[in-house]
Amino acid sequence: MKGFHEIDPAQIGDNFIKDIGTDWMLITAGDHVNHNTMTASWGGVGVMWGYPVAVAVIRPQRHTYTIVEQGDTLTLSFLPEQYRQALAYCGSHSGRDEDKIRNAGLAVEFTDGDVPAIAQARLVLECRKLYADMIEADNFVDRTIIDRWYAAGDFHKAYVLRIVKAYVKE
Repeated sequence: MKGFHEIDPAQIGDNFIKDIGTDWMLITAGDHVNHNTMTASWGGVGVMWGYPVAVAVIRPQRHTYTIVEQGDTLTLSFLPEQYRQALAYCGSHSGRDEDKIRNAGLAVEFTDGDVPAIAQARLVLECRKLYADMIEADNFVDRTIIDRWYAAGDFHKAYVLRIVKAYVKE
């Protein structure tokens, strides 16, 4: 990726609770012809099955969900604060109806693995799916989460993603 250099994922010093929950991230997937991004404020980063991993959740109603389902790879892009409006735009508009990446003032670059990412990011995680499953009501121990977050029954699909490469802005 132009303007980025690769680092070992274990060397990332970010606070992902803040990066994801407060600052948000963009989940981007697809190919050179058909790609899309969406804003996400839920997820996590850690280690599982001996790999550095990220967890992302996407509701099936999202246009990005369809694109994520078509392939095995995606990126998580973390942008500087100056792109807060672009993140808000990507979270409130559908790529089904428009080129929301362009309309948000963003651009796509492709990683060394040929996965779309957001060029304005300060950090990009190139990921490969390891596991995916729908979140189900019967599996909640704390049932209050269903009432608060899933009153319409619109459960997310959870993806455990191997972080195969990490890129930081130069």
